[in-house]
Amino acid sequence: MTALVELRNIVKTFGGVHAVENVSIDLAAGEVLGLLGHNGAGKSTLVKILSGVFPADSGDILIKGQSVTIRSTRDAKALGIETIYQTLALSENLDCVANLFLGREIAGWHGFMNDEAMEKKADATLNRLRLRLPLLSKLVSSLSGGQRQAVAIARAIQFNARVLIMDEPTAALGPEETQNVATLIAELSNQGIGIILISHDIHDIFGLASRLVVMKNGRLVGTVNTGDVTKDEVLAMIIAGKVPEARQA
Repeated sequence: MTALVELRNIVKTFGGVHAVENVSIDLAAGEVLGLLGHNGAGKSTLVKILSGVFPADSGDILIKGQSVTIRSTRDAKALGIETIYQTLALSENLDCVANLFLGREIAGWHGFMNDEAMEKKADATLNRLRLRLPLLSKLVSSLSGGQRQAVAIARAIQFNARVLIMDEPTAALGPEETQNVATLIAELSNQGIGIILISHDIHDIFGLASRLVVMKNGRLVGTVNTGDVTKDEVLAMIIAGKVPEARQA
């Protein structure tokens, strides 16, 4: 089966620092892929190449088997690649609808914003994701951490994302809200959206991802099926850079 996304032999250097060195990973439609590694491992740089923040020095990016060029975040979004950073990038002084369409508002007659059309589309997106939020007119500043995460996810899906990159999606959330986000990720997976989760938390990622990619010092340590390894074995991959025998996916 053709992968939804393939990164082949990606290289990125900053001066004399090899941030990403000959790394290859793939992501299937509907798959949740965990990307693990210590700070400086290269995982953030790798996904920033996919999301258009940095251009790769060399290597290939394929979407459904077709080679593509991603030189900007606009290129990535046009290909259906959306990123949700840990900061969420929400405007707290605006309501949920305004945040869903931030920078991509629907214009009506004479260029004025079509509030009714945006509210209908926002409601449809939330229903698609089986999300229940307070009144859409409520300011984001009044929402909980989990609800804000849901708004950020809905904003990405609003514009037909096929690939969703999520940076520490459960950071600073309580157990109940962490479970709510996990349920939402499972729903996105069921709808065929490929998801890359960046995380430092092995415990959270084990409950979410079907495969795990581990990086260390800019290089790929290995890719393993979550069900084939223990948390201790993955921790050894992160710290020592060693893949358990016969566990490579």
